[in-house]
Amino acid sequence: MSELDATTDGPAADDSAAEPVVKRGADLDPAEVDAGEGMSKAVILDESDATPHFAMRRFELAPGAHVPNHTNEVEHEQYVLAGEYTVGLDGEEHSVRAGDALLIPAGVPHWYRNDGDEPGAFICVVPNGDDTIHVLDEQ
Repeated sequence: MSELDATTDGPAADDSAAEPVVKRGADLDPAEVDAGEGMSKAVILDESDATPHFAMRRFELAPGAHVPNHTNEVEHEQYVLAGEYTVGLDGEEHSVRAGDALLIPAGVPHWYRNDGDEPGAFICVVPNGDDTIHVLDEQ
């Protein structure tokens, strides 16, 4: 077995149907997130673009934004693009800023708060599929 063959435990995904996609940032259509105040989301790439495994979204936290404590059905990988804001992860507060990265496993309680004067922004990558939000409280 070659090294490449050993990287998967199951049947290989059929990525052959995916075509290259280029999207311009100016063409993204951000929308307010229902679960919080002052947070918007723009979908960069997802299943509608024939992404075989992941969706990529860009979130922005306006100054004063607050997203309550919640969980998600799937893991979230995040990369902070701009600003500085606070993230609560499983009961602990973390101040994050541009260049920081977060892994939020599925089911881990988390929340966001931007107490600064500048917007915060991050890229969030999630597996395709159900990303239902379950609000836990108004942290």
